[in-house]
Amino acid sequence: MATIGITGMGGFIGFHLAKKLHDEGHEVCGFDSYNDYYDPILKANRSENLRANCGIETQNVDLKDRKELDLWMKKRYPDVIIHLAAYAGVRNSMDCPDDYIQNNVVGTHNLIESCKKYDIDKVVFASTSCVMAGNELPWKEDEKVGYPLNPYGYTKLCNESQFIASAIPTTIGLRFFTVYGEWGRPDMALFDFTNKIIKNEPIDLFNNGDMIRDFTYVGDIVNGVNIVTDLALKSETVKDVYNIGNGRQVPLMEFVENIEFQLQRKAQKNFVPKHPADTQATWSDTTKLQALGYKAETPIEEGVEKFITWYKGYYNVN
Repeated sequence: MATIGITGMGGFIGFHLAKKLHDEGHEVCGFDSYNDYYDPILKANRSENLRANCGIETQNVDLKDRKELDLWMKKRYPDVIIHLAAYAGVRNSMDCPDDYIQNNVVGTHNLIESCKKYDIDKVVFASTSCVMAGNELPWKEDEKVGYPLNPYGYTKLCNESQFIASAIPTTIGLRFFTVYGEWGRPDMALFDFTNKIIKNEPIDLFNNGDMIRDFTYVGDIVNGVNIVTDLALKSETVKDVYNIGNGRQVPLMEFVENIEFQLQRKAQKNFVPKHPADTQATWSDTTKLQALGYKAETPIEEGVEKFITWYKGYYNVN
């Protein structure tokens, strides 16, 4: 078993991944910055859940603080780093692009330099489907990158270039497609819609509801990350990227209908124009990752049900 370090371990995907890797017998360590991008209490509760159930402590480290980062790296010296820490959210990135540059680009630069300093030679890192915006669907890894429509997208495209150009021998990028599930971020569609429907508040449906997404359950995402992490651990020199998605297009209105069914409530729908940060449709081709054993196994109905059950329990609502 390996020692695996996770940046952004207090985050949505990092939390689920840490539990998965721990259950498989790995020694898991990680950190998060506990910033105020969204409710810090939710992030703190994820970390407390990891501590109580897995004995994993999430350290408070900011990637922008090189000294702090170096101290953590020197102390933990993991066999592989899984780099998930980032400012996410495509629409929010239009309002505060400087925050995204500092956290996603400068923070990643600091991580790369720290890895080089302490001879960490394997990194698996999060990218996004946003880097392929504008390409013909479904999106494949061997096509040229597209034209990201928002600062979040172009910071992640920059991350791909940073790792390809780095002296770290093994770096593997993961292009996530619309992740959803329990313990998700409040700005994510499923969380936001559920919260507003329960409160009898209207939900905004951009592009007048004519949006299509490759919604991918967090459990499937974590399984994909685990597969690629195993590949990184066994590899001497690899520079590559993989899509992780469900491989199915789901219209936004179908997604909303699933939420309504699980809540047994109708949403007040506010149809609004397309947001400039949004692409109208996404769709992953995961053939490359499937060759390593990946399979998206969670249908949208099951994933939404799991989230609603968690949400009601977490917030104590009926």
